[in-house]
Amino acid sequence: MQFSWGHSRRYNSYTQYLKKLFGFRVQKLTINAGFTCPNRDGTKGIDGCTYCRNEAFNPSYCNPKKSIKQQIEEGIEFHKFRYRRAPRYMVYFQAYTNTYKPLNELKKIYEEALSFQDVVGISIGTRPDCINDDILNYLLNISKKIYLVIEFGIESIYDSTLKLVNRQHSFADSVNAIAKTVSAGINTGGHIILGFPYETKEEMLYYPNIISKLPLHSLKIHQLQIIKGTKMEEEYKINPEKFNHFNSIDEYLLFLIKFIEKLNPNIMIERIAGEVPPNFNAGIQWKPRYDVVLQRFEKLLEEHNSWQGKYYEN
Repeated sequence: MQFSWGHSRRYNSYTQYLKKLFGFRVQKLTINAGFTCPNRDGTKGIDGCTYCRNEAFNPSYCNPKKSIKQQIEEGIEFHKFRYRRAPRYMVYFQAYTNTYKPLNELKKIYEEALSFQDVVGISIGTRPDCINDDILNYLLNISKKIYLVIEFGIESIYDSTLKLVNRQHSFADSVNAIAKTVSAGINTGGHIILGFPYETKEEMLYYPNIISKLPLHSLKIHQLQIIKGTKMEEEYKINPEKFNHFNSIDEYLLFLIKFIEKLNPNIMIERIAGEVPPNFNAGIQWKPRYDVVLQRFEKLLEEHNSWQGKYYEN
């Protein structure tokens, strides 16, 4: 069965897109360039988002005490052993807010990453309230030479949730930042989290109606994970019943099928779930690795004769 995105997978796979674009598999290298966040340095707050602890998501080689060059070199060696089929790399600036420095400092950081011959692209994770015209103009020039995407942490479409988890920005901020970045001619991704406390499943199933209207290049979808050492862990211990949306992998994946059935088929899906080391996880443990979860998801899509955009209404 062929779909509008040109391959047989039942969702518009970002991985397949990159393979087609470059002609080979591209592996992401996560980099911690020592950024902070306006929600941590006192500009907007000092406590950060209630669910955030970046150490839980960084591989072992990813350390801001190391230079970007050293992190990339160690990352390449790490992934050469683990993913022998990936001859080229995309540098992913992931930790905290990766446009939150003066432009002259950003140039040094990004261009150090771009100096590697095997690096064919960069992905920049940031907040929707940390982008401006000068940064966009500079990144547009980079995007004319190498593949580039800016990934905005949307997290939720509900301002009540964003306030509850102390994001210190609104959904309108995300909408405006995405529109501004797309208008500048830059590939634009988004990141959302499913399972925030007090959001019902019905409310979460309304996400695709709203997300589908955004001019997104790609989308990451993560289930909420309770990370040790966060304020949300404390909330989870007090009111665990508010977090019991997805008690098993299948429960989450069956919900996700309903979710992507309503999602604009033009938006590429980069990830369908998050993964943290067990020693960081204070919530429900999913033992299978991400690749196993993804295989299970694709099998369930076939069993239910479902696909992304099946019930999408333009």
